[in-house]
Amino acid sequence: MAASRALNTFRLPPLPTIGEIIKLFRLQAAKQLSQNFLLDLRLTDKIVRKAGNLTNAYVYEVGPGPGGITRSILNANVAELLVVEKDSRFIPGLQMLSDAAPGKLRIVHGDVLTFKIEKAFPESLKRQWEDDPPNVHIIGNLPFNVSTPLIIKWLENVSQRDGPFAYGRTQMTLTFQKEVAERLAATTGSRQRSRLSVMAQYLCHVQHVFTIPGRAFVPKPEVDVGVVHFTPLTLPRIEQPFQLVEKVVQNAFQFRRKYCHRGLGMLFPEARRLECTGQLLQLADVDPTLRPSQLSVSHFKSLCDVYRKMCDEDPHLFAYNFREELRKNKCKNQDTG
Repeated sequence: MAASRALNTFRLPPLPTIGEIIKLFRLQAAKQLSQNFLLDLRLTDKIVRKAGNLTNAYVYEVGPGPGGITRSILNANVAELLVVEKDSRFIPGLQMLSDAAPGKLRIVHGDVLTFKIEKAFPESLKRQWEDDPPNVHIIGNLPFNVSTPLIIKWLENVSQRDGPFAYGRTQMTLTFQKEVAERLAATTGSRQRSRLSVMAQYLCHVQHVFTIPGRAFVPKPEVDVGVVHFTPLTLPRIEQPFQLVEKVVQNAFQFRRKYCHRGLGMLFPEARRLECTGQLLQLADVDPTLRPSQLSVSHFKSLCDVYRKMCDEDPHLFAYNFREELRKNKCKNQDTG
């Protein structure tokens, strides 16, 4: 039995180190792309372990760069690893890894923000949403400039059960600036509580699993890096369209130091703002003097449910944008002046 298990376990053959790959292909982190390389394979192994058991899993790695995490994923005995890399300079180094792991590594030269993952893996991997998560994982050391728009895009995919979540409740293990990682996992009332906290936690179980010191990266970023694990919930904690939840949460947090009624009021046209804000908070049973960071996901559920009813009663309300009203008033004042 032990012998057969040993036969089935894949390990990469001896290869140049990541540092040697960087020298060999004359790779430099592009500052404008917020690139930072992780060279310590003990740390890349740790990131991959936090993703869970990857034996025979299908893994989608975003932004593999010189291939540090890629090596750790391949050594975790996966069935297949698909990497999507935008920067063509990294493709030859990844091709070297592909040659060392025949049939295991697929390389796509493309952009993670537009790549269609839902057709990349076998249909047989798909699971019902209520079942255990599928044997599909997303892992990535994300460039800082992409990480927030990408996680918002993927959270919207979770809400619609499409994209990477067409397979079911696909788990994600991703790196972020430490401050962003703390926001994603922040509890109600904490200093880091933000729009991201609510948007992530109403759809997923979120864990900030460990922090990597900035000095472990090349070039060294000015901040430390947090590794965050996401598991989509079987039922979202707010059952309203993603854009509606996002609008309510964004408005609530735009005046984060003020009472929550101030930001929530911006959901409504100026002429009816006072009346409608009072109605929203009263029907949702939310104290208007709570700060945005003190609002729980349950508070936001009530606010979104009431706001949805108000939008159903007034079809023009959801399209209202207070900045647009400000701009029009400004133009009107200039014209009359």
